[in-house]
Amino acid sequence: MKNKSADLPFKIKVSFQKVVEACKKRYKEEDRKLAKKYLKDLLDYVKEFPELDKGIENFEDINKYDEPIQILLDDLFPNILTNNEIKAATIPKYDIILNQTNRFKEILADAGKDFEFKIRNYDIEFEYVRGCLLILKNYYGYAFDFSRPLYYDIPQKDGIIKNYRLGVNADFVSFEKTDKAVDVSEEDVDILIQNTDDIVLWKEKFPPESWVFKGFILLNLTDVTVDDGISDLKTELLTNNIPDGKNISGMLEIFRSIYRIPDLELGFTMFDENLQKFYSMEKGNIKSHVLSHKDVFDCKKILGENAYHMLIEEQNYFVIANVEEYAKKNPKDLLSKNLLYNEIKSCILAPISKNNKLLGILELVSFRKNELNNINAIKLEDILPYIATAVERNKTDFENRIKAVIQSECTSIHPSVLWVFEEEARRFIHDLDVDGVSSFRDIAFKDIYPLYGQIDIVGSSEERNNAIQKDLLNQLSSISTIIDEAYAIEPIPIYEQVKFRIDEFSKDLKENLNASSEQKIINFIYKELNPLIEHLEIKSPSLKDNVDRYKKDLDLKTGVVYNHRKNYDDTVQRINRTLSRFLDRKQEDAQKIYPHYFERYKTDGVEHNMYIGSDMVKDRSFSEVYLYNLRLWQLQVMCEMENKFYNVQESMPLKLDAASLILVFSSTLSIRYRMDEKKFDVDGTYNARYEIIKKRIDKAYIKNTEERITQKGKIAIVYSQKSDEREYVRYIKYLQKKNYLGDEIEHLELEDVQGVVGLRALRVNVLYQSEENTENISYENLMKELHH
Repeated sequence: MKNKSADLPFKIKVSFQKVVEACKKRYKEEDRKLAKKYLKDLLDYVKEFPELDKGIENFEDINKYDEPIQILLDDLFPNILTNNEIKAATIPKYDIILNQTNRFKEILADAGKDFEFKIRNYDIEFEYVRGCLLILKNYYGYAFDFSRPLYYDIPQKDGIIKNYRLGVNADFVSFEKTDKAVDVSEEDVDILIQNTDDIVLWKEKFPPESWVFKGFILLNLTDVTVDDGISDLKTELLTNNIPDGKNISGMLEIFRSIYRIPDLELGFTMFDENLQKFYSMEKGNIKSHVLSHKDVFDCKKILGENAYHMLIEEQNYFVIANVEEYAKKNPKDLLSKNLLYNEIKSCILAPISKNNKLLGILELVSFRKNELNNINAIKLEDILPYIATAVERNKTDFENRIKAVIQSECTSIHPSVLWVFEEEARRFIHDLDVDGVSSFRDIAFKDIYPLYGQIDIVGSSEERNNAIQKDLLNQLSSISTIIDEAYAIEPIPIYEQVKFRIDEFSKDLKENLNASSEQKIINFIYKELNPLIEHLEIKSPSLKDNVDRYKKDLDLKTGVVYNHRKNYDDTVQRINRTLSRFLDRKQEDAQKIYPHYFERYKTDGVEHNMYIGSDMVKDRSFSEVYLYNLRLWQLQVMCEMENKFYNVQESMPLKLDAASLILVFSSTLSIRYRMDEKKFDVDGTYNARYEIIKKRIDKAYIKNTEERITQKGKIAIVYSQKSDEREYVRYIKYLQKKNYLGDEIEHLELEDVQGVVGLRALRVNVLYQSEENTENISYENLMKELHH
């Protein structure tokens, strides 16, 4: 016996007075002899237990009256319904059960000894007020409707949580005043109902235990697991689209409750109508059991004729109650093979469509035969429209993301100049609506200052070639080892001849690697060596270990060793990704200086263009001060990117070097958005000089030397006007003071490049900080730390 609440406005007496009164009234009105005799015997029997009428205050005594209570409540708990109804007689505040049906008892037993009744959506703070309202309704006759749906969540033996709606019947309750009770006037009631959250006020009008609760209440539980699950599922789908890693477990539990299968699994396969292919979802943590380990596959080939007809053509359920039996009848069916591969024994495949357009296939799978079948498939009927809406939203969101990526990565329509394109689009639509003919005009800006910068990997071609060379030599060496072992087992001349050719190719590869020699070696491996390896693997089981080790090193897509190249590619990709994201984040600050056009692109490093001028900004004046701010911002960010370049490599297997360059162009120019190329470009012959310089300066040499202007550990600032030099010397001195740059400044003159003469450069060394060491260090010391 457990007291479940601190206090209530009443004391409790367990009484069956109202049941006895109802029996007496019925006895007077009853005409049927048998029924009248039963009621007389019942009333005579109850007279032997006057406490049941007066009320029992000591709850320890209730067990003594167990039999008369059950007899008295027999009409309320008919034996014929005991295995179906979920009902119990109890009292507030204490978990005392006076009587219960067999089904109620079984549900509690399955829930376990530690289960405690807790109403899901019940506010314990409101419990005192509910007790007062019950008095007002029952004793004073106020018709307050304070009922609301209440729910219990009760676990079964198998772990499935079942949901029950609670119905409370207080017909057998009466209230009596004690000497502590306060008379409540109509004015008091008016104030009370306006202040339901003021517990102090309610306790003033209904002091704790100032009334007597006399009687008992009936609890009726209705199993609403399926309805509740469907409602929760609808809410999930309407608010969260398709489940992802965060909420898939919750949605899975809902389906398991609906189907009462504790280990039921979900799957989903998207459908491409144009290509007639299935593919895995782009978002979320739901796998495709239909595709199994594949990402994309032809739907007709994977489904087979019957499933294709039902799911794709008829857009109807396809249920396999016994997958093993289905596989025997359809031995060539990829669907059954994939299901068996995942140990699935029964499944429901449900088409998800919107406006007769198939979007995908919902998969419910079980690991026992016949557990999912045509009978329980109907449970999906109320859910599928909401799933279809969620899938359609997910698909639309993904398509919008694709467009956003294309917009961001491919078309170069930067937000800062989007207003011009929007104005031109409005004009285009207006002309099209009025005349039926229109064309989208080029977008051009005049008097624009350009800024260009790049951080490039030093010797990237040599590094890539070295990686290719090492991988190919390792592959040829592994094959040579297999051939040697094969020759030891069976000394035939062909093995010697192949070994000789491998040695020749290896020698040629060490001496000279170019695109032609690389392709010759790869063709040699594909056409001659791989077939021989396959032959040896089958013919000589003793070679299997060596062959397996060899194949393990091969890249699945290319069929060649991809270790050193992978190190190189992974390092370059990670560097480019890190620097691009860093530059994008920094650009948000730069846009606050003054809105400008920005684009960046990845090569063997990261390059960026910026254009700034009044013509690109609507309703805002321009001053060269903004240009100077942006130039200083660019130089500082380039220093920070140099640091990022080396810091990101600390955990990478390959160490690369960077060289940075900034081009200063003091004249303004015009740029035009080329509709055919979907990018901005300089406009006019004179302005083309800027593009020529951009393409050639990173390969330029210092005058009268063999030294390139770009060097690792340094930033080169290329310019042509003396005023640009003075401006950037000021920036360099400022950043030296902030410990971004070293003390040494080189003033250099560049060799003339084709079409460009008179270029000069400032070159200054960068100071670095490792992730662990916050001291500024030189490039040489940084290298020692990285290679330590």
